[in-house]
Amino acid sequence: MALNEIRVPEDAELAQIEIPDDIRRLLADADQRIAHYVERTQDAPVIAFVPCDFPTAYRALVWIREEGLAPGTSFCEWGSGFGVVAMLAASLGFEATGIEVEADLVDEATELATDYEIPVEFVEGSFIPDGSDAIGDGLTEFAWLDVGTPPAYDTLGLDPDDFDVVFAYPWPGEQDVICDLFEAHAATGSLLLTQQGTEGTRLYRRGARRSRL
Repeated sequence: MALNEIRVPEDAELAQIEIPDDIRRLLADADQRIAHYVERTQDAPVIAFVPCDFPTAYRALVWIREEGLAPGTSFCEWGSGFGVVAMLAASLGFEATGIEVEADLVDEATELATDYEIPVEFVEGSFIPDGSDAIGDGLTEFAWLDVGTPPAYDTLGLDPDDFDVVFAYPWPGEQDVICDLFEAHAATGSLLLTQQGTEGTRLYRRGARRSRL
């Protein structure tokens, strides 16, 4: 396996990292907008739209920055929803992008980022590259990963290996697939940050691909 896991401090340790007041205001507003969105769309909800733990994601990004773990500043949120994690990354100096299959969520994220003057680009599409064979049979019957939407990379003018840090919040059954996709398409040295339910916050670095010789 070309992914090397990096130990992330436990959530209790990460909780020692202070969250600035302006970030707290952003998160409070985002929570309120998400709640209103869920209520407004309850008759036709977006499948699998569940926000992650934003404060913990912010603290993990602060820790990554303070430890100097990222090889660069290019950041992408796979399945960005309201785009909050991408905005948090941008607030920490990353050049952030969010990829999301649901057009109305792209609109919500863009509006939130605009209201707070946070420079993030959100695009509609899939984060799964064309022709990827990394998915295989990895999806379980409980996974909600979209495999039919065209990828967003042409719109961005970027490739998956152009990002230094990728964040994902996989559903149960998707974790291995997300790791496989990252291993197959990310740049050597780049980071994959995930929140994985009971497994908590996980961080992986893409190692060099094995030789075929």
